Amino acid sequence: MHAADLIQAAIDRTGSIACVGLDPRPNLIPPALATAALARSGDSAEAVADAFLVFNRGIIDAIAGACAAVKPQLACYEAYGSAGMRCLEQTVAHAHDRGIPVIIDGKRNDIGSTAEHYAQAYLAPLVGEARRSPPGLTGKPLAGLGAQWLTVNAYLGADGVKPFLQSPPSTGIFVLVKTSNASSGDLQDVPCEGGPVMERMARLVAQWGADRCGRCGLSDVGAVVGATYPQQARRLRELMPNALFLVPGYGAQGASAADAKAGARADGRGILVNSSRAILGAWQDARNTDVDWKDAARGALDAMNRDLSSAGASGG
Repeated sequence: MHAADLIQAAIDRTGSIACVGLDPRPNLIPPALATAALARSGDSAEAVADAFLVFNRGIIDAIAGACAAVKPQLACYEAYGSAGMRCLEQTVAHAHDRGIPVIIDGKRNDIGSTAEHYAQAYLAPLVGEARRSPPGLTGKPLAGLGAQWLTVNAYLGADGVKPFLQSPPSTGIFVLVKTSNASSGDLQDVPCEGGPVMERMARLVAQWGADRCGRCGLSDVGAVVGATYPQQARRLRELMPNALFLVPGYGAQGASAADAKAGARADGRGILVNSSRAILGAWQDARNTDVDWKDAARGALDAMNRDLSSAGASGG
């Protein structure tokens, strides 16, 4: 299935435009899970990765059927070396088992064969379409991680994007356009010919994805557009009418549901709103003292879905 159609199908099936960020950190792990991991592996990277995996699997089971995608943040896994990367691989596999599309948030950026290797590592399918899978020593294709989407930093220009576009049509990329962080304007808002830098990037995204739309009318070249800048999101939607927006910044970073929906198309499509800490750490909320951590996560996601469903789009 085309990568954008896969996300739209998940939205239609679940009634949710939420993406759950799988960004585990030791301080988000319930004490019982941490204690069990320490007993098995001692105070080690393996213990952390073990606890992360049990936690991620529980979260995925709890949220299945109520979100459109999950988004593991690579840094949270890379920090623990090979143990962390094994945890990531098993986390992605479990999400696939539960029928949830996976976005790898790595913000990869390079050119030529290096970019191709990033695409092979994260987007090469686990089964089928093996033409983009990395070759083994015999030349036979090997499986990659098999995620459906990868975030990409395109500020190297087209040379840093085109290798990712050679991946199978069942995969897509989210290009950083207007990020949610406070200092994003240091570069992205700088005036240049035809508008600020972010608008130049938006035009490139529209160009790269022009002939890559699925049946849902959205392209497999999407854009990261922060909820913390709703007015800019509206303008960027004008420039990228067929791009799927991955929208960080909702909740913990202060953006409202209306802000998060500012970049939606006129038909209401085209946005996927991320939340990480508010869902993973819901068990730490004082109101959830007597609630199982998995149930707390599902409750936080249900509340997010209600918030997004009831909100109109904000113009900032």
